[in-house]
Amino acid sequence: MKYCAISYAPIAPDAFYSPNAIKRIAPKLTKLNPIELTATDLLKRAHADIANMSIPGMQAKLCAKVNLKKQCFEIDPQGLFILKPQNEDYRELPENEAITMKLAETVGLDVPLNGLIFTQDNYLTYFIKRFDRLSHYKRHHIEDFAQLSLQNRDTKYASSMENVARLIATYCTFPKIEFVKLFKLTLFNFLVGNEDMHLKNFTLITVNNKVMLAPCYDLLNTSIVLNNTQEEMALPLHGKKQNLQKDDFFGYFAKGQLGLNNTIIDEVIHTFQKALATWHNLIQCSYLSIPMQKSYIALLKERCARLG
Repeated sequence: MKYCAISYAPIAPDAFYSPNAIKRIAPKLTKLNPIELTATDLLKRAHADIANMSIPGMQAKLCAKVNLKKQCFEIDPQGLFILKPQNEDYRELPENEAITMKLAETVGLDVPLNGLIFTQDNYLTYFIKRFDRLSHYKRHHIEDFAQLSLQNRDTKYASSMENVARLIATYCTFPKIEFVKLFKLTLFNFLVGNEDMHLKNFTLITVNNKVMLAPCYDLLNTSIVLNNTQEEMALPLHGKKQNLQKDDFFGYFAKGQLGLNNTIIDEVIHTFQKALATWHNLIQCSYLSIPMQKSYIALLKERCARLG
């Protein structure tokens, strides 16, 4: 059976997307054609434009818009979408990010519209809608946690999860609401093996004069991409980046640092338990290769067992 490269819904054998998923990109779209570039050309364009990009992160990426006439994405520096082509050094990053973001959606994390598109030569490229741009002329104000901490790309690991919580308490309009989001995100990153959640991957966004955590981005299972990695967290939690246990997340972080009560913690646990029942099948529906799917599921089982 084939599955939509955006929603993972079952689709016809000759299709790549469900009609509903295509309409989410643009209501007037009736199909989604491959971008009119090869994977090599797309990567070259991304590397050429990287110095001029305002988007954080070291992974090659491009801004794009939807061309309704051609029914496809095309490169546009002012576009409302971001494209991430295949990486020369790390395998299957677009496929990895697409399924990881889908898993995040199942636990109620705020996830922008995203998915996979094809190049002219049939390679997959990841796309995501920008959350900081409403149009070519209207934007939301955003600041990542490296900026808030007076850090930079070279020092983006010089912090801790406790400091992330303190920044939320300092700058967010309703920090208690954001603490629940942070707890969910921290649990999620541990479970899916995202060991690269550094300061530049946390961002605050201002919407209608309210400061809150921005929607999720750059969520990947880095553990199955990086060989022989020893760390489980980019930023230490309870003074640790590895060998994290149940009490580090629930007793120390959720209760001790974030001040969450048992009712809220139990609600989060229930949400994850319900979602986890679907993750195995979702990963098997993903566009990851079979070996990568197996590695993803194996890591997930190990992390779940550790949290009990």
